[in-house]
Amino acid sequence: MEAFVGTGVALITPFKEDLSVDTDALTNLVKDQIANGIEYLVVLGTTAESATLNKQEKELIKDTVRTANAGKLPLVLGIGGNDTAALAEELKTSNLDGFDAILSVSPYYNKPTQEGIYRHFKAVSEASPLPVILYNVPGRTASNVLPETINRIARECDNIIGVKEAAGDIVQAMKLISLVPEDFMVISGDDMVTLPMTLAGGKGVISVIGQGLPREFSDMVRAGLEGKVAEAYKLHYRIAPSIELIFAEGNPAGIKALLAKKGLISNYLRLPLVEASDALTNRIHSFMDNF
Repeated sequence: MEAFVGTGVALITPFKEDLSVDTDALTNLVKDQIANGIEYLVVLGTTAESATLNKQEKELIKDTVRTANAGKLPLVLGIGGNDTAALAEELKTSNLDGFDAILSVSPYYNKPTQEGIYRHFKAVSEASPLPVILYNVPGRTASNVLPETINRIARECDNIIGVKEAAGDIVQAMKLISLVPEDFMVISGDDMVTLPMTLAGGKGVISVIGQGLPREFSDMVRAGLEGKVAEAYKLHYRIAPSIELIFAEGNPAGIKALLAKKGLISNYLRLPLVEASDALTNRIHSFMDNF
């Protein structure tokens, strides 16, 4: 689907000092993404600290993003889980008004076999009223969805339209791109390998650093999609140090420190996550001062 080619951004959840959701900051963040060339927005993913948000807060975030976006960009909603039956029910009953697709992570903690992963996503496909993007992130789920399994899902589950591939393995990504149908999107879930994956035939990225450097990062991805290799790599090497910095103490601690430096949010996280250390924050500030 052309709507999800290019740079999508996994939005953070800004908090106030009392750790309530800062809807004003979230509104400003969405408008900043729109103004700086981002192609679509991903709401309530891992980067949003969704594991610490209750149902009412999730609805508030969905409403805030919908209103701020005002139909300008496609919206993807994160709905995943490791109880297949419960997830199917959530997909059937959730208010999905204004959203264009679902991002659904491979089941975490349970460590299913490849057959179990296939059956999980077949159930997700049958339950979801919207197109689904599968999310493979072994570093968080403790199981890797193999290229052969994703290819099977792509060919047998009609409304699973792509995969956010975040195994951090460019060889696996290339094998995946070579296997899946041409209209099945392989989207980078790893900012540092976004450009090589795109040049290898991927469709772009769902990014974290993209919301901190939206103009430059989305320009890089567009250049890659257009085959402008030298131009794209010039931007990549300019941006790359910031990617190392924002993930040095976990996500979203680093990107929140960067966004706070830009004045877009206040720098608060919910436990068990904590703010970036003073040393890392200073390095992020120094990078932004010289960018």
